[in-house]
Amino acid sequence: TCPLVTKVHKEATRFARDGYQILLIGHRGHEEVEGTSGEAPEHIQVVDGPEDVANVTVRDPERVVWLSQTTLSVDETLETVDQLKERFPRLSAPPSDDICYATQNRQQAVKQMAGDCDLVLVVGSTNSSNSVRLVEVALDAGARASYLVDFADEIDPAWLEGVRTVGLTSGASVPEMLVQQVLGWLAQRGYADVERVVAAEEKVVFALPHELKRSMATAAADDRRGFPSASIARTSPVPDDPVAADD
Repeated sequence: TCPLVTKVHKEATRFARDGYQILLIGHRGHEEVEGTSGEAPEHIQVVDGPEDVANVTVRDPERVVWLSQTTLSVDETLETVDQLKERFPRLSAPPSDDICYATQNRQQAVKQMAGDCDLVLVVGSTNSSNSVRLVEVALDAGARASYLVDFADEIDPAWLEGVRTVGLTSGASVPEMLVQQVLGWLAQRGYADVERVVAAEEKVVFALPHELKRSMATAAADDRRGFPSASIARTSPVPDDPVAADD
């Protein structure tokens, strides 16, 4: 289990133990939401987006807290929280952000590049909440079109008609190899000038699982570094752009 999901589970258990009613912002039926709800079913009510806020009822407006699915759109979550606060001014928040840092950073990178793109391709599965959300973020941020594909061979060449600039990103758990295959597919069709858009440096440390600690003489943290980014591919070089590079 992802440590961030485990964190939400522990928060749900703790808040339920302290007598809070928990408003879990997320999509009904999503396996993560179902799992979190199962931690304290009598204390958790799912809020499926801003449009669901009007349906929320609480026992004690003084003891209510919100938690969220880790792979949600940041903007949608904040909008939902704002509307909940209008109804329940004493609404408490989790001690730290529950939305996956990889999800947030990818959404931010897409926002940065979408306005400059005729088309944004997202590599990821239709079953992946954070991948689907990236398509929505791209369209909301100004991309003329955006599509979700699992593999390069799912790209419809017709999507490239009249397209000069293509944005490319991926879901949080997509192998880099699949992204590189899409870049190669685009390069073969003339989109060989690639500019990398970096949203943030990721340096996140998670403690090792207890099982692994017991089997190791010296436990170390799993320090994973990376640069969450998106790529912009163009059909011609970008003049005087120091970060544009020939593929």
